[in-house]
Amino acid sequence: LGLSDYLLVILTATLASIGTAGVPGVGLIMLALVLQQVGLPVEGIALIIGVDRLLDMMRTAVNVTGDATVSAIVARSEGKFDRDVFEGREAKGYDI
Repeated sequence: LGLSDYLLVILTATLASIGTAGVPGVGLIMLALVLQQVGLPVEGIALIIGVDRLLDMMRTAVNVTGDATVSAIVARSEGKFDRDVFEGREAKGYDI
């Protein structure tokens, strides 16, 4: 791969990761998209399917945690963050 191919992989992977849903298994689909973009054989995915499941669960956990953290930060900055609901006091019937 040349320098332009590496830059294209970086750009495609970044854009794909931004638009990807936080569900397990989507990483292989995005990898196929990136490989096809630079003309590499998509059959190479078969080499990593065995170990990708564990890595995919970790990526999904990081993605969901990051989304929840940013949502809480934005809600707090907008004055919409309710600490009692966040900590579960309201659902458990505690006096507020």
